[in-house]
Parts: sequence; structure tokens; C-alpha cells
Amino acid sequence: MKKFLSLLIPFALLSTPCFADNKTPQKTKKVKVQKKKRPSPPTRSYKDAGAPTFSLLSEVKSLREILDKNGNYVASPLYSKAPESQKNDTVPQGKIHQFKLFSKDGSIYNPGIARKVFGTPDPNNPNTLIVDTHDIDFERVITVYIPTQKSLTADYPFTIVHDSTKSMNANLKGLNIICDNLIAQKRIPPMILIGVANGGGDAQGHQRGKEYDTMSGLLAEYIESHVLPEVEKRYRVKLTKNSDARAVMGVSSGASAALAMAWYRNDLYSRVVSFSGTFVNQQWPYNPETPGGAWEFHKSLIPNSPKKDIRIWLAVGDRDLLNPNVMRDDMHDWVEANHSMAKVLKAKGYDYQYFFCEDNKHGMGPAKNQFMPHAIEWVWRDFKN
Repeated sequence: MKKFLSLLIPFALLSTPCFADNKTPQKTKKVKVQKKKRPSPPTRSYKDAGAPTFSLLSEVKSLREILDKNGNYVASPLYSKAPESQKNDTVPQGKIHQFKLFSKDGSIYNPGIARKVFGTPDPNNPNTLIVDTHDIDFERVITVYIPTQKSLTADYPFTIVHDSTKSMNANLKGLNIICDNLIAQKRIPPMILIGVANGGGDAQGHQRGKEYDTMSGLLAEYIESHVLPEVEKRYRVKLTKNSDARAVMGVSSGASAALAMAWYRNDLYSRVVSFSGTFVNQQWPYNPETPGGAWEFHKSLIPNSPKKDIRIWLAVGDRDLLNPNVMRDDMHDWVEANHSMAKVLKAKGYDYQYFFCEDNKHGMGPAKNQFMPHAIEWVWRDFKN
């Protein structure tokens, strides 16, 4: 997220020195603006009332032991970086490519949106904010990892990675190395990673919020019509049309966007990886069809809809977010949201695995470093290439 700081200096101060009694010029003191510190979220226990029933990961000898199992697991520190995250010069190394897309060249997100200040609660609707936005043009970086090994079929399986940046991905950095190792060990098929940067900003009133927190298939349609054809054309690869051979993953709102892509366009995606999933009420503008935004996934959509062809691996930290903004709608608790997701997924018979990770904040850096290879392998297990 870019931060802009404007320093306004009267023209007179630039042209005329300011003296006190004709002595040494006085230096203008910079006033440091103190941001209001957000209260630290409480630490939740897997034994809390309302939590799903968990098994202890400490009692599992190896993650391979639960590779074919569904269920809820508690992970405890100390966390360590997974060995699959270490570069291994003895295995084939995939190549990384990048290009840019521009909002003015696309019809779906043209123009983009941004805000100058955060919104205020709507006095007539506690489930949304009043936000003043303006139109913007923006660019997004697309990062493409292509493995050295060829697909065993005519078309490549692939995974969409949200929040991608110039360094592959701020939240998911090092995925290329993980895939190099997992592919070489034949634990996942040779697949392409497609990192899609967001349109900028965050949450209600910004382009990232519009793309990630909107409950619709629009983002999946944008990627289908604007991103995938460019990848095929630029790198002369053929991407699969088979939804069973397509995955999508993300962190925070990128994770809820991943599920939205699979939910609303299940004909395009069926495998999902979620860290700190924002299954809460961040949608803006307000939509009466999904009044709780992504909170509706576990409140109404999953429990009240026929089971869909979706396999999902999800995780949350015990100190994840709770009421991070001015809204007090009882739909901004990341831990409760993910707990509820696990319960409704189990009740509906979904293929899912849920990790509750102690000593982890939002974004889940320590746990993500350890469990990312397992998450990828778990969602792709038994895939027939």
C-alpha cells in the first residue's frame, strides 16, 4: 500500500528567511502526527465456547499422516520454515515472468476507485459505511511462474495467487521455490502460478476492497477475460479449462476473494487455500442480497445451498483481527468467522481442513512459513494429471 505524505509550506517561507531579533535563523520543527494505535486483539483458545472440536497437531507424527484427512487441528509454536521453502539447486527451477495490465485497457474494472478518508457508519444501516470515493486509473503487475517440467496433459493446471507484487507476492513470497520442490517430488502436478496484483488501497472505498470483498463472480470473470488470455499469448502455454485443475489462494481479503471465485464461478475453480480469511462484513457498496458481505458464507450461503464442488484448506491465528474499524455490526471477528466456516463446512460434508494456529496474528507469518507446502499439497492431493 502506497503512503503519501504532503508537506504544505507557505511560499513566503521559501522566499524570505525567518529571523528572530536578526540572529540565527530558526529551524522549523516537524510535527510528527501520532496515529491512533489499534487495540491488540485478544488471544483466543481452541477450548473457548463456540469453537469447533479440535485435534492437537502435536499428537500427529507427520503432516503426511493427515494428508488424506479432513478436520480441525490446533497448531502450537515453535514454528519453523518448511524445508520445501528452501531453494534446492538439485531440482529443476521454474522461471518467473512479469507483465503489467492497465485499468484503462479493461472494461470490467475501468475506472478503478479510491478514497481519501475512511468511511463513517451509515446511521440508517449498521451493516455498511458511507464512503466518499473518486475514480482512478491504475496498473497491476501479473507474475507468472512456469515450471521446467511440462504438464502431463495438453493443458496446464494452474493456481491464481491474490495480492501478488513485484517480488512475487508480499503475503505468499517464495511460492515458486515451494512449487519447484513439490513438483520435483511429484507431490503436486507440474502447474503454473499466476500472481494477480490488486488494484490498490484496502477495504471499503478502495479498488482492492471492490475486487476482493465484493460477493460476486466478477473477479473470476475479470481474470478469465483479461489475465489468462495474456498469459497464454505471452508465454505460449495452454491453460486448462477444467475447474478441477484450477486453484486459487490468498491471505486476508485475498482469501475471501479466493472462496468467492470458487463459490460464484464453480465452473472455473474448485480448490481454495485461505490464510486469515476475511469471512467478515467488508463488502462495499452494500448489497441487500448479501447484507453481511463475506460473513454470509458461513451464516447463510454454505448452510442454505446445495453442496458445491469445492475443496478448501483454511487457517486462522489465535490473535487474529477483532473489530478493526469503526463498524460495530458483530460481523468483524476473524476468529469467530473462521470457526464458523469450519463448522458449516463439516455440517455440509465439504472436503476441508482447518488449522487454528496459536501465537499468530493476522496474516499468520510464522504458521504460513511452516504450513504453506502442506496446504498446497492438501488441496491438490489425488489430482489426476
